[in-house]
Amino acid sequence: MANRVKVTHPHAVTELCEEGGRLYAEALRKGRISRADAEAAPCLAELDLLLPDPDDPDWLRPIPPALALTQRLDPIEREIAERRRRSIELSEAFEPFMTLGTQLTASAHSISVLEGGDRINAALNLATGQCQSEMLTIQPTNRFSERSIVQGLERDRPLIERGVRIRTLYQHTVRYDAERLAYVEQLSAGKVEYRTIDELVERLIICDETVAFIPIRDDQQVAMEIRHPGLVRYLIRVFEFMWGRAVQLTAGAPYETAPDGITEIQHSIAKLLVEGHVDEAIARRLGMNVRTCRAHIAKLATALGSGSRAQLGYLIAQSGILNQED
Repeated sequence: MANRVKVTHPHAVTELCEEGGRLYAEALRKGRISRADAEAAPCLAELDLLLPDPDDPDWLRPIPPALALTQRLDPIEREIAERRRRSIELSEAFEPFMTLGTQLTASAHSISVLEGGDRINAALNLATGQCQSEMLTIQPTNRFSERSIVQGLERDRPLIERGVRIRTLYQHTVRYDAERLAYVEQLSAGKVEYRTIDELVERLIICDETVAFIPIRDDQQVAMEIRHPGLVRYLIRVFEFMWGRAVQLTAGAPYETAPDGITEIQHSIAKLLVEGHVDEAIARRLGMNVRTCRAHIAKLATALGSGSRAQLGYLIAQSGILNQED
């Protein structure tokens, strides 16, 4: 008998190659196949598709396809059943905690961090677009820019058209900002009200007592969206506290000289000077540039007869101007 060339198995043991499929089909048709022919497809033996012929050791008989399939599927189905049993056990183990987990998820989702101007503006546009009753805003004067004014107009006009009430707090310095006054004038036909105060906290926007936005970085590129009812209510109380102490934008200028010869803004500067703040910090907190701040400090020094910065702090404390009622 001629020597046969050993055939290298060209696939994984779980696969049936083309040659194996042909030989298995032939064995099924004829009822058997010679061992010599079966050597061309080792996968037939590896998959137990051929068994020795009890009548002739040189021949192999095919396993019926239904039986072969059952043999292959049984271990897979047992594994599936085992995994299903384990999944049921895990579900039952965690079921008592699911309600608590839902509450935690709802709480976590009530505060979101927004990064990037585009994402912040998209969230603001969504919130204002859904606002139906009232929007409260705190706008520090030193945050104005032409782009922010345009965005504000695009956002506020639809609110006014829907009859939404808008209340906005600015710093006193807005009274000398022509662009901001022009912005206010364009929206004056609606249910809007503007007040000013000497010093503000950071920017704040609240819609319908349901959602609030606050910045968490000085460059205004990261903000926090708050939907936690308790926190929103707290921020509303902060707004109302400042609103009650603010002056109508249309009322008399708070820079008018008081009987003691010192304007209200100079009273505010005096308070911050006594607290130890430097010129730059005072200007930032009051929404003015440093040069204007220093001009007010010079006028304050003249009014109190101070010859030096150190003496000015002493004279402010001694004058009693910080103890006067508003």
